Amino acid sequence: MSDLILHHYPTSPFAEKIRLVLGFKQLAYRSVYIPAILPKPDVLALTGGYRKTPLLQIGADIYCDTALICDVLEHRQPLPSLYPPQHKGLARILAQWADTSLFWAAMAHATQPAGLADMFGGLPPEAAKAFGEDRRAMSQNMTRLRPADATAALKSYLRRLSESLETQHYLIDATPGLADFAAYHPLWFIRVRTPSMAGVLDAFPSVLAWMDRMAAIGHGLPDKLAGADAVAIAAAAEPLAVAGQTFQDEHGIALGSRVTVAAESFGTDPTEGELVAATRMHYTLRREDPRAGTVHVHFPRIGYVLKPV
Repeated sequence: MSDLILHHYPTSPFAEKIRLVLGFKQLAYRSVYIPAILPKPDVLALTGGYRKTPLLQIGADIYCDTALICDVLEHRQPLPSLYPPQHKGLARILAQWADTSLFWAAMAHATQPAGLADMFGGLPPEAAKAFGEDRRAMSQNMTRLRPADATAALKSYLRRLSESLETQHYLIDATPGLADFAAYHPLWFIRVRTPSMAGVLDAFPSVLAWMDRMAAIGHGLPDKLAGADAVAIAAAAEPLAVAGQTFQDEHGIALGSRVTVAAESFGTDPTEGELVAATRMHYTLRREDPRAGTVHVHFPRIGYVLKPV
């Protein structure tokens, strides 16, 4: 049985990104469905604060943020690669744009009244209210696009994607790569979760054809697992050793210090722990939890803020 555990829920766009990456690499994994909003007791037992979706768990190691998760999966299964050999830097840059600028334009477009009716029309009013309050709490101090501005930006972004996809099947290379998975998931949300708002895609047939190719990749080989069982797996395991990793200090914070790591903008709930690694790519915190035991929680450097306690 696979030791990869994906904590996610079906309608999460960033989880769809990772589900497709797992499908692309034909990886077996255990699938833990988590709540879309708080409370998330099993998630917080593992992360200590971070609550965005998805998480990747391998034993007592918890990997946060899809940018880092993609790197972990690439290391686990190098082929087929997410990073075109001749365009590794370009792939990362384009993926970061897609996960931020494209994503937020797509979300603001999708969550106009007709889109919200698609999302919550069959649910009691309190479900929509609870979701809205949860997301407002996660986006405090963020500048959100107004719907008209978001739709205008989205159309411009779609034209740019279309220009690339009119002459090739994928954004950078002859096969799907990191940029494709990052650009796909915000548009998947519009098309699948808010079909009333999906007309914006109709003017871009090359984008729609590319989306069909991406969807055909599938979600790999999942096997269901309960959240409490995933926490128990962490408690029974030991985190991977971090000794020997190159320490890159940009903050004047020594290894062994008590620190917090939090996202820069959306979902800024901090995780506190002992800083046990700070490489050029990621931070690792060691923390203790009554249920999960000793865990290592990993974050990418880009998009996250490290502070001393």
